[in-house]
Amino acid sequence: MSRDRAAIFWLGLAFLLSAISVASGVAEVRHQRVEIAKLVELDAIDRNAELARQSDWGGAAYYAFHFTYDPPSDLAFAALGQRESAAWKHRVRMLALEGQIHETDASNPELALAGRIDFSFFAAYIAPLLVIFLLYDLKSGERAAGRMELLTATAGNSAAPWRTRAAIRIAALAACMLLPLGVGAAVMSAPAADLVLVSVAVALHLLVWWGLVALVDRLSAAPTTQLTLLVGVWLLLAILVPATGRILVERAVPVPSGADILMLQREAVNRAWDMPKEDTMVPFIERHPEWADYSAIDAGFDWRWYYAFQQVGDQAAEEISKAYTLGRLRRDAAAGLAAWMSPPALLERHLQFLAGTDVRSVIAYEQSVRDFHAELRSFYYARLFRGKDFRLEDADGLPEYIPAH
Repeated sequence: MSRDRAAIFWLGLAFLLSAISVASGVAEVRHQRVEIAKLVELDAIDRNAELARQSDWGGAAYYAFHFTYDPPSDLAFAALGQRESAAWKHRVRMLALEGQIHETDASNPELALAGRIDFSFFAAYIAPLLVIFLLYDLKSGERAAGRMELLTATAGNSAAPWRTRAAIRIAALAACMLLPLGVGAAVMSAPAADLVLVSVAVALHLLVWWGLVALVDRLSAAPTTQLTLLVGVWLLLAILVPATGRILVERAVPVPSGADILMLQREAVNRAWDMPKEDTMVPFIERHPEWADYSAIDAGFDWRWYYAFQQVGDQAAEEISKAYTLGRLRRDAAAGLAAWMSPPALLERHLQFLAGTDVRSVIAYEQSVRDFHAELRSFYYARLFRGKDFRLEDADGLPEYIPAH
């Protein structure tokens, strides 16, 4: 009877933690969506006001900002993932882009460092402990109480009663975990197929830990001994293996920092002020030969030269920027392989993949910003280099940022 009360306690705790984690994720995603909607509106108002004050295309390109963003998916509430540590919004203009990307950090770095208890964290790292507490003394407790022989003799099949009781507890635990998730999915209008995939992954994760408990139970040790061993296994698989894997991956796959990219790009831009204008225009025309006939720059300030050396600054940081992107992809691939040695890490990565909050999603957003910035440059270059007069109605043709999803 005491074990039944304990089981009810652990199941109730599972339901409570699942509900809290889901509610936290839903609140965060709603906050991000409200913030995006507000910033999209304010961005348009600010840009229109700035454009109305301009008299040439150079000034328009300098003062007109454009809001870019990566909207959270409908399933992001279950696994916030990289949205906690990577920027999901940028406000860019026609200046050198790399600096604008890498000078922006997460909106809440302290929270990103500590981590948020979303559903993926709960399911991956806390749920295994609940499996352990629910199952570790099913057989060993009866053995310690001296009722083992009587129960097995009554059942006929010595394994049947324990499997049934364990299956009931695992099923109840899965229900307590997944019911709040289902409510959250309904509130956020997440696709049913995604909810099924998450549920299957969570159920398989619980079965893995059930299997580990069953293996330790074969030792026929005392309940406290089994509990100690199982908690040790949890520490190994949930903490030590992921931490060690992360360290080894970071050492094996070097990645330049965003600060290095930022400094290199800014040094190239600042250096251009003291260089002959031809030294800027030559590498620019190599990239944009279509403007070669319009590239003669007289003495003094010229918007064409100004934006040319902004792009040349990006070109100077191009190789290290590519290395940064490729390095993150390689690290992510290596971390994915290492996660096979840690069921919690594997589940967390899988849920982030389903929610579109993994490393590849971050890189895809960064690429969408680069593609949009290239459209801005094409729009302004066509007017700057041909010397077109600024007309406010022509600014209606400015490219609009459209999220990748």
